[in-house]
Amino acid sequence: MSPKRHRYRESQKAAARLAQTEATDAANPSPAQRYQAFKANQQSPELYEFQALFDFPLDDFQIEACQVLDKDQDVLVSAPTSAGKTIVGLYGIFLALRQGKRLFYTTPIKALSNQKYLELVELFGGENVGLLTGDTAINGDAAIIVMTTEVLRNMIYAAAPLADLGYVVMDEVHYLSDHFRGPVWEEIIIHLDAAVRLISLSATISNANVFAQWLQTLRGPTTVVSTSVRPVPLKHFMVSASGEILPLFAKGEVGGHLNRALLAQAAQQVMPRRGRMPRRIRADRPAVARSLEQQDLLPAIVFIFSRQGCNDAAAQVFDAGLRFTTKPEADQIRLEIETNLAGFSQGDLSAIDVSNWEETLAAGIAPHHAGLLPIQKQLTESLFAKGLIRLVFATETLALGINMPARTVVLESLN
Repeated sequence: MSPKRHRYRESQKAAARLAQTEATDAANPSPAQRYQAFKANQQSPELYEFQALFDFPLDDFQIEACQVLDKDQDVLVSAPTSAGKTIVGLYGIFLALRQGKRLFYTTPIKALSNQKYLELVELFGGENVGLLTGDTAINGDAAIIVMTTEVLRNMIYAAAPLADLGYVVMDEVHYLSDHFRGPVWEEIIIHLDAAVRLISLSATISNANVFAQWLQTLRGPTTVVSTSVRPVPLKHFMVSASGEILPLFAKGEVGGHLNRALLAQAAQQVMPRRGRMPRRIRADRPAVARSLEQQDLLPAIVFIFSRQGCNDAAAQVFDAGLRFTTKPEADQIRLEIETNLAGFSQGDLSAIDVSNWEETLAAGIAPHHAGLLPIQKQLTESLFAKGLIRLVFATETLALGINMPARTVVLESLN
C-alpha cells in the first residue's frame, strides 16, 4: 500500500472515530452540557436576537441578568469595572424599543452622560437617543434619554408625564453611599413608579443582597446578579518624590511582599528630622509624566481633586517641554478645537485663555474639572476617547465609570 493511500485510510478511520464519539456524547451529555442546554432553552426569542448583535458570546452573568428582565423584574448587577455591565442596560434599551416604550439611562455626572450619549447614538441612531444634563438638552422627546440622576429626580418631583416610561438604568448605583449625591438616588428609587423596570448597575459591593432586599421592599421582585471575575487585572505602583514609578509588590503580584526598594525610598523620604514633624512630599509632576511615558503607562488620568491643582499640573508638564503627540496628531487636535469653538466670539475665547488651553491639548495634555466650560470638557473627553490626549489631570469629574482608554490611574494624594 502506498504511503498516500495509508494516510487516507487513517484519516477516514479517525473521522469515523470522531463521529462515533460525537454521537455518544449527544446520547449521553455531561452534566455541564445538560446545564448549558437547559440555560439555552430558558432564553427568550428577544434575547437570542439581541445576542446576535454582538461578535462575541455574552458571559453567564450577562445572560442571567437579561433573563431577569425577560421575567419583567428589576435587576441589580454587581460586577467589577470593565466586566460588561452595560450589556444589561443595552438589553433594556433593546426591549424598550421593541415594546414601544421609553428608557432613561441615568448617570451620576455629566461627563459620563456625555459619553453614554455618544455611545448610544452610534449603536441606536441619533433619532432614537437624546441627552438631558444641566448643561445640554438634545432630542428630549427621543425614546432613549441619557441624563444625570438630578434631572430624573427633578422630573419626578415636577410630575412630568412619564406614562410611556418602561425602563430606567441607574449606572454606577453604588454611588448611593455618597453623602452628597446619594440622597438623589434614594429619592428616585423611592418615588419612581413601581411599574417601571429598574436596571441597577454597580461595581462590586459587599452588601448587594442587603441592598436588593431594600429595593424589593420598595419596588417588588428584585434579583441580584453578581460576578467577581475581573477581566482587566490591576497592577499597583507607587511614585517616589523623584518621580520614579516602582511596583508596590516585589513581583508585581497583589498580596505579595512589598518591594524593598520602595520601602527604602519611603523610609528616606518620610524620616522625621529630630524634633520636627515629617514634611509632606509631593512628587515632581513633570518627572512623573516622563516616567509614565518611559514605562509605557500612558494614556493616564491623574486625580488631583483641586481645580487649580489640575490647571497648575497641566501647565507644569507643558512648560517642562513634554509633548505626547506627533505633529499630525497636534494638528488634528487644533482643527477639532477650532471647529467646535467657531461659534464663540473673540472676546469669549480670550476670557477663557483659549490659546494656551489649545496648545496644551495639542501637546496631549489636558486639565478636566467643573471650572471649565462644558464645551472644553466635552472636547477633552472626545479627544481622550480618540487616543489623542495622553495625560489628563482631573478632579472627580472623571472618576465614575468613564469608559476612557486610560492605561493608568494616578492618585496624587489620598487625603
